[in-house]
Amino acid sequence: MKQLRFFTAIIEQDEDWFVALCPELDIASQGRSVEDARGNLAEAIELFFEVADAAEIEQRLHSDIYVTQVGVPVG
Repeated sequence: MKQLRFFTAIIEQDEDWFVALCPELDIASQGRSVEDARGNLAEAIELFFEVADAAEIEQRLHSDIYVTQVGVPVG
């Protein structure tokens, strides 16, 4: 049985598309909706693990990812 792992998905709108990025693996995908972009990203990550060898996974996998906000004065 395959092990379920969770990865970060950062999704932003770019005109008519939504672009999804997984920073742990530097894999991106897109879709016409947030749900499509998220699903396409999950598929891209799954395909990566199906074809990548252990050395490539180790090289690309970044385990310390922090998603936060910063405040800066503007204007």
